[in-house]
Amino acid sequence: MTTGPGDPAVRTDRPGRADDRAAARPRPAPQGPPVTRSENAARPARRKVDLTRFAWLSIAAAITTITLKAGAWALTGSVGLLSDAAESVVNLVAAVVALIALRVAIRPATERFLYGRAKAEYFSAAVEGVMIFAAAGVILVTAVERFLNPRPLENLGWGLAISVVASLINGAVALVLLRAGRTHGSITLRADGKHLMTDVITSAGVLIGVGLVALTGWERLDALVAFAVGVNIIVTGIGLITESVSGLLDKALPDEEHEVITEILRRRMDGTVTFHGLQTREAGQEKYMNVHVLVPDDWTVKRGHDYIDGLEHELMEAMPTLHVLTHLEPISDPASYEDIPEAHVPIHGEEKTGLRPPEACDDAGS
Repeated sequence: MTTGPGDPAVRTDRPGRADDRAAARPRPAPQGPPVTRSENAARPARRKVDLTRFAWLSIAAAITTITLKAGAWALTGSVGLLSDAAESVVNLVAAVVALIALRVAIRPATERFLYGRAKAEYFSAAVEGVMIFAAAGVILVTAVERFLNPRPLENLGWGLAISVVASLINGAVALVLLRAGRTHGSITLRADGKHLMTDVITSAGVLIGVGLVALTGWERLDALVAFAVGVNIIVTGIGLITESVSGLLDKALPDEEHEVITEILRRRMDGTVTFHGLQTREAGQEKYMNVHVLVPDDWTVKRGHDYIDGLEHELMEAMPTLHVLTHLEPISDPASYEDIPEAHVPIHGEEKTGLRPPEACDDAGS
């Protein structure tokens, strides 16, 4: 947390400039509301959640479904079921990578990694995307070979039943991972959950294809379904890699979380205090924001610090994993309005506070 201005009410990071402006344009500062802060108020706890249990669940599900789907392929000889089993192998590799990434991400900050290692989760999602491409390549090659050299399928009843059980297991685990990913803000769990849900969808397609082969007797249909599964897997891989790259590039928080932040800031705009330059980003479970806080010029350092401390407390109560960085500025100094970032989140309503830099007031005849 950064704080400024103190007594006297001028900025100290621009020597000479603020003093000259203050002398040339005397301006009484508004008093603003009293700032109260409980000395015993506990700051909301910010601690990372160990999510490795969900990775172990994914690993167990992958091993189980690999066994089931491989058995279904051995019984039927269906290349579609073989492609389904191959995707479960990818699930297993991805779950192991996710376990490693989650273990690394939860480690505390050190002198070498001052902000922790939360972004390790994005590498997990990227590795999973690459593994998906590899599996899709194997499936596509196998599908083309089987289309050119079709073979009769056997024991379809048992094969389909086993595949259905495997799909139900994957579906249940996918729902658990997706819910946990949304709750804890983990891209690793979301990626794993999306992959498993895609596996469920592709398994359904394979089952339909094998069933149609049994009904129509057209053996090449099995290969066509396997090829479609391979294409669908590639689409999933592209999505996972895109999401992981966006995270590594400091993607902003979702709109719904922006609304939570801006609503708190809007409630604190009382005619004497305002905000601008809001920026956000996320890194795995961790969320970050920085904002400029413009306060009356005559506030002391302690008063400004207490105000910001209360603001951070309120924001962290609403979003426990949020890291808040503030920059305190005197509201009547024109320089406070010159360092707004080029890209920032609009704080709706700030234009209605009537708080403007001195030049704007002079031009309007204030």
